[in-house]
Amino acid sequence: MAGAELRADVWINEYLSPWDIYSHGVTRILAAARTQYQDMQIVESGLYGKGLVLDGKWQSCTGDEFMYHEPLVHAACVLHGAPESVLVLGGGEGATVREALRWSSVKRVVMVDIDGEVVEACKKHLPEMHQGAFDDPRTELVIGDALGYLDDTAGEWDVVISDLSDPIEEGPSFALFTKEYFEKVKRALKPGGVFVVQSGPVSPPEIEAHARLASTVRSVFGASRSYASYAPSYGAPWSFIIGGPDPIDVPGVAAVDRLLKEQGVTGLRMFDGEAMQGVFSLPKHLREAIANETTVYTMASPRKFFGKNEVGAAN
Repeated sequence: MAGAELRADVWINEYLSPWDIYSHGVTRILAAARTQYQDMQIVESGLYGKGLVLDGKWQSCTGDEFMYHEPLVHAACVLHGAPESVLVLGGGEGATVREALRWSSVKRVVMVDIDGEVVEACKKHLPEMHQGAFDDPRTELVIGDALGYLDDTAGEWDVVISDLSDPIEEGPSFALFTKEYFEKVKRALKPGGVFVVQSGPVSPPEIEAHARLASTVRSVFGASRSYASYAPSYGAPWSFIIGGPDPIDVPGVAAVDRLLKEQGVTGLRMFDGEAMQGVFSLPKHLREAIANETTVYTMASPRKFFGKNEVGAAN
């Protein structure tokens, strides 16, 4: 293109649909492996810093991960009020654990991730994300299957955070966006516990999948509440779904700010009372799609993302 100056020779081509590609220019590959479960790279990008890539899909990066991890964790913790026990399913980078540990009430965080090679690579190459969270005495790391772990836990958790990779057909996560999985999560929660799941993009062509996932959460928990943040490196607004008893009411700005202060939650870059109001204020077309959807994802008919993607050199 006339006037364009490309500064990368290697590109991650993330296929968002059969017609759309988001290309990330990579300046350095810090780690790469085919693990037992997935293809993994940790890369340095030209614009957004270091990033984790699984099966060719951009997971998070140092440049804007706070716009994903802060709303993922703190909205659920605010709705609980004073969580003591937090279960993180997935979360290989350690950033989700990092955010949960900001709460003074939190006494225990267990992170369950199926891929130990990914976690070890993140420990080594992404200290900006975990910021020592794996070494906190409140943290317990379990390398194992989330479904199996949930089978052995009941009524233990104030907050359960499902921070799993996208459910592509070849990947390890597609079963973890189903009614059967959410039923296991519900059994693991204490009375009054709160569940949150990262639930993918909500650009207009992708709303149906989000609405169906919200319907699935609602079918298990009695109520679901969707919200969204925009992390630019994802190429689309990214959503989350809270599951809990009806109703799920969002506190006012002052109440959220007061609670964060009482809990000693400091160092946040994106999230506060006003931001919480913003992420839960969804546009009309998305609210209507969620309200009207009745489809439920099951193990027999799960949700699956488009894609597996590729990393390659420019011509």
